[in-house]
Parts: sequence; C-alpha cells; structure tokens
Amino acid sequence: MTSMASAPTDPQTDGNENVALLIDLLKLATFIAGPMREGVAEPLALSATDLRLILALGGEGELAGHDLSEIMGVPPMNVSRALASLLERGLVESGSDPANRRRKPFRLSARGQAVFADTLPAMANVGGALFADLGKAERAAFGQAMQAVLARIPAWMDRHGPA
Repeated sequence: MTSMASAPTDPQTDGNENVALLIDLLKLATFIAGPMREGVAEPLALSATDLRLILALGGEGELAGHDLSEIMGVPPMNVSRALASLLERGLVESGSDPANRRRKPFRLSARGQAVFADTLPAMANVGGALFADLGKAERAAFGQAMQAVLARIPAWMDRHGPA
C-alpha cells in the first residue's frame, strides 16, 4: 500500500519553480501594458499613467499623490504630472483631509467617473481576448493565486523595504 503522505519538498526545485513563476509574473506585468494601452487608454485619449490613475482613483477612492505613487509603483514626479494633466482636463478634482490639512488628496470628478465607467467595457474586451482560452475554473484559480500574492506583498515590503 502506498503512503498518502505528501512528497518531501526539495528547496532547490521549489526555489527554481518560484523563480520561474516570478519571472513569468514580471513578464505579465510588463507585457499587459500593451493591450491596456492600445485597447483601453488610447481609445479614451489617455496616457498609460493617466489610465492607471483613473483606475486607482475609481477603484480605491480619494488618494493623495504619494499614495498613488506607492500603489502604482510610479515615480512621484510622473504621478504629479499626470494628476496636473487630469486636473486640467477636468477628470480629477482636489479633495480635502480635515484630519491632515497638509495631505492633498484627489478624487475623480463627475467627468472622471464617466471615463472610469468607459474603461470597464474596454477592459472587458481586452480581458475577453486575453483570457479566451481559460475555462471558468482556470480563471478562478488564476484570480485566487493573484489575490494570494497581492496579499503577501505588503508584509514583504514591511520586512524588506526601505527603513
């Protein structure tokens, strides 16, 4: 009779698999920009950074520039320029933080909320094309795996990020 115990793990093999997964994740993060730019940003007359700001503010709500820089992984100067452009175009507006008067949050304006709503069908088209060969169970597993990795990133940053 065979044992039902799980096979011992090999740190070298597991490490190599983790490296391969990380490389694939980095490739995905890099290459997804093309379909998002061509299929979502450009048809809405947005730059890639503008789109990311619209999506962040639409999904997270009111945020300050440094918050946007951190969650988007975009240099503060790029965020500042994009916010100025979106403010000039009437897509974002200044908010306020009564608890911290030095904090300068931004939120989507009514026009910005309309643009955010317009991104959803465009993203559905891009997602439909990119995920066309994945079944429902594969999409769910992919989503769960992404959420698990995303949930671990803040703790890793707390332990290994700049002091």
